[in-house]
Amino acid sequence: MSVALTRRPGLGRLKAARAPLHLACLGIVALVVLAALLAPWVAPADPNAVDLGNALAGPSPDHLLGVDAAGRDTLSRLLLGARTSLLGPLGVVAFSTVAGVVVGLAAGWRGGWIDSVLSRSTELVFAFPGMLLAILIVSVYGEGLIAPVLALAIAYLPYVSRLTRSLVLAERMRPYVSAYQVQGHSAAQICLRHVLPNIAPIVLAQSTINFGYALMDLAGLSFLGLGVPALTPDWGRMVFDGQTAIQHGYPLSAILPCVLIVLTVVAFNVVGERWADRVARRTP
Repeated sequence: MSVALTRRPGLGRLKAARAPLHLACLGIVALVVLAALLAPWVAPADPNAVDLGNALAGPSPDHLLGVDAAGRDTLSRLLLGARTSLLGPLGVVAFSTVAGVVVGLAAGWRGGWIDSVLSRSTELVFAFPGMLLAILIVSVYGEGLIAPVLALAIAYLPYVSRLTRSLVLAERMRPYVSAYQVQGHSAAQICLRHVLPNIAPIVLAQSTINFGYALMDLAGLSFLGLGVPALTPDWGRMVFDGQTAIQHGYPLSAILPCVLIVLTVVAFNVVGERWADRVARRTP
């Protein structure tokens, strides 16, 4: 007797509706990354060239998106700002992912008191707000990109370590781990050659989502004047500098970086969640 497999009603339409959104977000991510890579060559003007006599001028052939309160070209600062706005979250994700995977792998594989110590330590960090930690560190070491990146990386580490620990605990119960142990493979060989490649797609999907949140957090710090220096093109810093323009009725220099921040964060989150869904469906 055969059993007919039926598809849930509406599932095909749901996937079809989600596909254009995923492709659009993937296109936004590609455009932002491409703009960050090519910014020094495609920027139409010097992003720090001040022209006070032309301050708050609207769009023109020479300045396609107008200029800010200091007379600096808005389009050039948006393009160069993409580099700083993406470089910071990349540092946060890279550090938190590497450190979180090491901590989660050690806790999940070794277990016992090592698991207890590492888990309790990450829970303490998890309970401390990341933005507050970043503000405290920046207030001590001054403005710049390194201090907030390290602070947010420490705050994001528990998310990666807890996910890695749960995945490693599940992998340890699989038959292939016992088979390799019987064959005499060391714990390091099993973890690096087999366990880590199996959990890598899920961890990378989570890191993609963390990238969007890190971008938003760093932009918020720059808006508060606690991020990059004043002359460095950065989307969050542009929103901070654009407050003066808004008061004078010229909001374009502040609205455009806000739109880019929102679109980029949403795009990275959608791409990361779609990737995580695909990995979850393919994982037995």
